Order: sequence, then C-alpha cells, then structure tokens
Amino acid sequence: MNIARIMVPKALTVCLRDDSTVRQGMEVMRNHGYTAIPVLDTGGKFIGCVNDRDFMRYIVTQGHTDPREHEHTTVGEIMRRDFCPPISITASEDRLIDAALQQNFVPVVDDRGALCGIVTRRMLIAELAGRDIPPIDGEFKF
Repeated sequence: MNIARIMVPKALTVCLRDDSTVRQGMEVMRNHGYTAIPVLDTGGKFIGCVNDRDFMRYIVTQGHTDPREHEHTTVGEIMRRDFCPPISITASEDRLIDAALQQNFVPVVDDRGALCGIVTRRMLIAELAGRDIPPIDGEFKF
C-alpha cells in the first residue's frame, strides 16, 4: 500500500507547535472540532499529539478556566509524548492497520522524523474497500 497516496498531506493537516500556548491549542481544537492534533517542534519534526484529555487534565490541575491564565503554559508542557505514535512513510500495510486500530488517525513521518501527513481511519477503510472517498464539503474532516 502506498501510504503517501492515501494520507492527508501536512499542508492540509491542522498542527500545533510545542511552543503554542494552551489557550491557542484549545482555540484551534474548538474552531476545528478535533479531539486530537499533531504537535511539531519549531523545525517541523513530529513530537507527538495533544488531545482534549490533555487540556482537561491541565485545566483540572490548575483549578481555573479563565483563558488568560492558560497563556503561560505551552502545549509541549501538557502533552503526553507517547500518545498517538507515528509510523514511517515506508511502513507496511499491516503496520498501518495496526496503528489505525489503536488511534483515530495515524501520523506519518519521514526518515528525519518530520511530519508528512496523517492517515485517517476513513481514508484507510476507503482504500481497503477499493473506494474513492472525496473530501467532505470540499475539505478533509477527521
């Protein structure tokens, strides 16, 4: 299976940087309706994903919901780096399927660890079923 053919390219993938504030991260998630987003370092290297549970855990431990208070902590400080591990762009079909069974989307990285894009379960199932699945409403939805 050609992973590059079925993945949503990085240019069309919503990402956060590890130095984004928690407030920025929450706003991006709310605006796009996602529950998890890939996180990159300043050089574009994939370092993990942040999800809604990471933000909730942060808010509960801080004890306040004022958005201004969340401008002093970065996404890199609250994310779990073992959540939503990536696969290589050259990974096997079996490896991709195994990863997709564990997570809603699979980050795809190159040999340098830079994010190439993501494979959603929807795209993987369409590929395995031999169907062409166009984007929903002109854009990719995860």
